[in-house]
Amino acid sequence: MTGTAPATPVPDTRASGYLLVILAGVMWSTVGLGIRLIEDALVWQILLYRSFGLTALLYIVIRLRTGQDPLRLVRLGGWPTFIGGAALVAAYTGGIYAIQKTSVADALLLFATAPFMTAVLAWIILREKVRPHTWIAILAACGGIGVMVSDTSGVSSMAGNFAALLSALGFAVFTIALRWGRKGEMLPAVFVSGLMAIVVMGVICLMLGLPLILTPHDGGIALCMGVFQVGAGLVLYTIGSKYVPAAELTLLSLAEVVLGPLWVWLFIGETISAATAIGGAILLVAIGFNAVMGIRRKPPVTLV
Repeated sequence: MTGTAPATPVPDTRASGYLLVILAGVMWSTVGLGIRLIEDALVWQILLYRSFGLTALLYIVIRLRTGQDPLRLVRLGGWPTFIGGAALVAAYTGGIYAIQKTSVADALLLFATAPFMTAVLAWIILREKVRPHTWIAILAACGGIGVMVSDTSGVSSMAGNFAALLSALGFAVFTIALRWGRKGEMLPAVFVSGLMAIVVMGVICLMLGLPLILTPHDGGIALCMGVFQVGAGLVLYTIGSKYVPAAELTLLSLAEVVLGPLWVWLFIGETISAATAIGGAILLVAIGFNAVMGIRRKPPVTLV
């Protein structure tokens, strides 16, 4: 007598994807602490050395993960790889310029538009439906960030505000590129962004007359930031992007905004305002709500 084999559920990789993306945000949140530990180097010098560390890490990770030459995979990756890499460089550069030219409050609020941009682009380009609970979480997250910066004053700059929007758009496009090429290996997109950033930051340093050789202290910290903060975070984010819808990716990564002030308070003693604490709590609730609702969605069942 024959019968149908019992249904075997497909392993639910969504929970792992959510965890990886949240961990990426946690790692990115320590960048502010790293910047505070730098003694003399300026931002563009830090980014140059950080890009060296990022590129070295990605070369090793891609070699171990695929056994292939990363440069060859960059060529094979096609448009998603190149577009993703270029968009990530735009996100780096726009973010730094915005912090220099406009108020921190304005910059943070404009950076927080990334989930909205990603949601719209994902619907237009990838036809990914944005679920109602994700829209609710995005709105709540933006409200939380608004509370965090509500007691911060500063001089607004049109150029700085535009750069902040460019940074948010760059990260949104990078996320869309990851989802576009998710059936293949997308870590080469991060690798090529490191190569592009080395060229861009090197040119900026030369144009500004900044030395390319840093002190061992500053150079070591900047290299470690490239490896353990930005690089490792981008590796986790890229791998997690295979399993998490685009709009939710940028939302989950906003853990960076919440935890950034916490680390400098714990390790350096910088005070946290009541608005920052309240807004951060709202943002964490929004992120947690979206993650729980996403994980609760039942995966499809297949017969084997």
